[in-house]
Amino acid sequence: LAISRLMLDNIDHIKAFWVMLGIPVAQIALNFGADDLDGTIVEERIMHAAGASAGRGISKQDIIKLIKDAGYIPTERDTLYNVINTF
Repeated sequence: LAISRLMLDNIDHIKAFWVMLGIPVAQIALNFGADDLDGTIVEERIMHAAGASAGRGISKQDIIKLIKDAGYIPTERDTLYNVINTF
């Protein structure tokens, strides 16, 4: 992830999808170049049908906490990465 951030500097944002990575690895990914922790899923089904073992859903407050726990400032954004709210 860190190497891709350096080598692919023309890509503005790298997303860490916690459902695929698990929450601890998604937090670590923030330290290695990811700048987007994807999102507040109410009930994820596709990855679990394929055998994923991460949680099925996470609340907005839980996402905010895990970003803060990783040492970053949580920011809500829209599809075009415009800031909506900072927590």
